[in-house]
Amino acid sequence: MSNRAALYIVATPIGNLEDLTPRAQRVLAEVALIAAEDTRHSGKLLQHFHITTPLTALHEHNEREQVPLLIERLRNGESLALLSDAGTPLVSDPGYHLVRAAHEAGHPVVPLPGACAAVTALSAAGLPTDRFAFEGFPPAKSAARRRYYESLRAEPRTLVFYESPHRIVESLADMADVFGADREAVVARELTKQFETIRPGPLGGLAEWVRSDGQQQKGEFVLIVHGAEATGADSAAEGARILRVLLDELPLTQAVSLAARLSGEARNRLYDLALSLQPGRSGTDKMPPGL
Repeated sequence: MSNRAALYIVATPIGNLEDLTPRAQRVLAEVALIAAEDTRHSGKLLQHFHITTPLTALHEHNEREQVPLLIERLRNGESLALLSDAGTPLVSDPGYHLVRAAHEAGHPVVPLPGACAAVTALSAAGLPTDRFAFEGFPPAKSAARRRYYESLRAEPRTLVFYESPHRIVESLADMADVFGADREAVVARELTKQFETIRPGPLGGLAEWVRSDGQQQKGEFVLIVHGAEATGADSAAEGARILRVLLDELPLTQAVSLAARLSGEARNRLYDLALSLQPGRSGTDKMPPGL
């Protein structure tokens, strides 16, 4: 550990305790205090690894009150660790105010990478992962949840949600209605645990499968939904946006080629647009082969 007092952001297992890294075990044993979302839950983890560092609670109901006290301990030269119940802290978990305050007070904030349910599910989903949007937990009430899904229906990136077991049936049904029963998706349940399930399929089929099998309604869920297919208008607008950015940094032909690859828009249309945006370059830049 550094000689300077630091706040360590420690990722913990989402199920299998073997996923706690050796570095995380060492840091948790060496810091002066561990701020945990649930001290009872984290206490069991520490007990398993024979770590006796004191714990204090830091959750959404007391974070604002606790942060000044924790920052004072950093000022006094004590290093601290932050834990959520499972996975990487601050991903749909408390801790934002503490991390921000530590930065503002000039203390190092050191992330210790490890398990994250969203990334774990993405890695095994078989859906596009080059661009994705993590959306956390949808609203609890059906009307608000459906409006929320409506706002994301045209999103082209892969969508990642968390969902609780007592809402999973209704949430999947709403997804199928709003996104469409044929939209590709994945239900990932109890990741890294004994009853881990990763099931791809169309949303309509997944909703019916979970509804009809009570065993599939238990545990922690990550839902991954394929992004919307881009329309011609979408790709044209995105291509134009990207092209304008690239033209500031790259030669015309290279900017056109990259914008076409990133957006899916036709290169000849982007080339014509580039010439209209930078007419003075038309006599020196030649149209690339294949346009």
